[in-house]
Amino acid sequence: MKLSVLPLTCAAPLLLAALPSLAAVPEEVTAPEVVEAIEGTFGVTPGQRRNHIKGTCAAGDFVGTAEAAKYSRSPLFSGKRLPVVARFSLSGGNPKAPDTARSGRGMALEFRLPKGQTHHITMLNTPVFGAAFPVTFRDLMIAMRPDPATGKPDPEKMKAFKAAHPDSLPQAEYLANNAPPASYATSPFWGIHTFKFIDRKNKVTLVRWKFVPQDGEQRLSEEELKGAEPNFLEARLMERVAKGPIRWDMMVSIGQPGDAENDATVLWPADRPQFKAGTLTISAASPQKGGECEPINFDPLQMSDGVAPTQDPILLFRSPAYAVSFAKRLGGL
Repeated sequence: MKLSVLPLTCAAPLLLAALPSLAAVPEEVTAPEVVEAIEGTFGVTPGQRRNHIKGTCAAGDFVGTAEAAKYSRSPLFSGKRLPVVARFSLSGGNPKAPDTARSGRGMALEFRLPKGQTHHITMLNTPVFGAAFPVTFRDLMIAMRPDPATGKPDPEKMKAFKAAHPDSLPQAEYLANNAPPASYATSPFWGIHTFKFIDRKNKVTLVRWKFVPQDGEQRLSEEELKGAEPNFLEARLMERVAKGPIRWDMMVSIGQPGDAENDATVLWPADRPQFKAGTLTISAASPQKGGECEPINFDPLQMSDGVAPTQDPILLFRSPAYAVSFAKRLGGL
């Protein structure tokens, strides 16, 4: 094959036009590098998770709908009652973080499918994530490191981080403007990323989902924020489940042309078509120590046939980062 070479006068404008896009390419970081950044901020509790370290185990089941089965061939939506192991958590690596902290809350689910298969869904109580690229998350961890003199993050470093990473702002603004949940049972949880539903004819539909609490959404008031106990979430979850099952409806939005596919910091328009894909029921809860959820690595890329990831760089990065953290705690590190 003969290669043609453009004259310099023709090539120069093309090269100059490419420079902005080249400059916009984010710095690549590795999973060990990000996990080490988390450790540098929060320290290490041997044998425990590096992020979302404070959590509570729960168990129940999930029943998918016939409507979801039209879009995905996954056994999640067979209509059969599937056992679920759940974990509720606070973001960050501080095991003593107060439940009033204006940080993310997590819901991680392991669905026990036929033939010994499993499917994971990991969610947050914010509709967007705090980074479009792994480098933003790493730099946030570095900026958050406590100043030895104050024990708190350096305000100037945080200011510089926000200026350099505008993709971090949507989630930060959401957390600042929305008080923490009064209970895990009254918190919605979002899948954050865009996923692919694949039907029996291999038709692909871009989707995002939200688990909506049937108990209704309830957040702490300003007065409650001041007076709440530091570990009230676990106690309230156990008190609530002792009264009866807790349920969330899985509501799925269908993407339209132009909707963000690979950026978890950008919301989809609220008017997107929706359908109910199933109902999650939590019927038991227990402390994390010794609980069934404790040893599980809730890898978000562990999916059944009929659900697939997009090329969202954060979604794809979570799996190797979880693996690094999992290997460390398995080794007692």
